[in-house]
Amino acid sequence: MIKILHVEDDADIREIAQLALGLSGDFEVVQSASGEEALFLVQAFVPDVLLLDVMMPGMTGRQTLERMRQIPALERTPAIFMTARAQNSEVEELRELGAAEVISKPFDPMLLGDQIKAALKAYAET
Repeated sequence: MIKILHVEDDADIREIAQLALGLSGDFEVVQSASGEEALFLVQAFVPDVLLLDVMMPGMTGRQTLERMRQIPALERTPAIFMTARAQNSEVEELRELGAAEVISKPFDPMLLGDQIKAALKAYAET
């Protein structure tokens, strides 16, 4: 099982992702509505991959990743960002931050699990 921490402020998107990833049977998903909550959750749940919304109130996905990188157990955890603003310049910025993948919203729920697996495979090969 691939352990995912999904950080997303939109409850509908969290629900769609939970259903999509849960159906595959390959993922254990823990969800959080904010970066602050995610930082609390990782005290007890160490994910194999971080799935982060870019734009959230309070702490953004980028800020959340920066804070998580300060936690020894998460220093090298692959991060995948989800964004509605997937312009080339933003995608490049996120990759420079160490993003394994950038998934555009709206995403295809039927492909989400495969996208995450492909990103993890590519990340492992680097």
